[in-house]
Amino acid sequence: MPREVSKLIGIARMAAEAPCLEPKRRVQYFELSARSYVARCNSTRVPFRWTINPYRGCEFGCKYCYARYTHEFMEMRDPEEFERKIYAKAFDTSRFREELSALPLGETIALGTATDPYQPAERRYGVTRKMLEVFASMAGFHLGITTKSDLVTRDVALLKEISRRHHLRVSMTVTTVDVELARLLEPMAPRPDLRLAAVKTLADAGLRVVVGCAPVMPLINDSESSLDALARAAAAAGAATFWSNVLFLKPCAYQVFLPFLEERFPELVRKYRERYDRAAYLRGSYPEMIQERVENVKKRHGFNRAPEAREPELWPRDPQIPLFES
Repeated sequence: MPREVSKLIGIARMAAEAPCLEPKRRVQYFELSARSYVARCNSTRVPFRWTINPYRGCEFGCKYCYARYTHEFMEMRDPEEFERKIYAKAFDTSRFREELSALPLGETIALGTATDPYQPAERRYGVTRKMLEVFASMAGFHLGITTKSDLVTRDVALLKEISRRHHLRVSMTVTTVDVELARLLEPMAPRPDLRLAAVKTLADAGLRVVVGCAPVMPLINDSESSLDALARAAAAAGAATFWSNVLFLKPCAYQVFLPFLEERFPELVRKYRERYDRAAYLRGSYPEMIQERVENVKKRHGFNRAPEAREPELWPRDPQIPLFES
């Protein structure tokens, strides 16, 4: 039955009333009014204070995705709606500038924390690029961009300009170099080789780009040989460093990931239930083992060196200097 829009409030009502921009075979695109573009993050698990997500929902359909809960704010309880109903935020350049200008100099901002900023919707609506164009007209932030898409190379020139004004880091997520496994885990995301080729393009352009294996999934992509192959490929592509996160399964992800295991890896279902039924995050010996394993492969491929500290060419030296160009 269709939802009764009159009973919805806030962003749930905004989503229900959002006009459909373009339907595809498996995905619908909508335009969503945005009350704000920059959100404060109070989590102690992440190294940034502010987040920006140009889209709600993500078409890549990663089986482990932790962000599916964000559609629940719009009263969408079916986890598959997260990857089939994509909302492009209606973008107002002036309002975005105002939000950024209100932040203190030197703040850390993460672009693409809940949904991929370079998912297929970006080719049509370009919200990410519009946001980056604003960053390219100002200076003074630590900006991180996280993606699984080689579409990021479209913006090389723009990213180079941003790197003259901000501390910029582009993080490419690659869970495995095994193409068949990647297709199972991330059915609509670009192939691992395409992502690594994008890393090389960015690195060759002088940008700081890193590769992250996120998530590391027990008995799926966590072997030392798997991590070593990925770290070797990242080093060959010119990545500045290599990082990882162990899989966590909040309820929204659990209800997708467990049926996926039952279909593709039935021999692992019991072990995953034993590990994740009581808690979303793993504690103790397993994450410690993975941390040690990752440190070993990082050293093996030269990722244990401290990063070179470089101040952007146009970094503001006086906090009183306006962030935006006239």
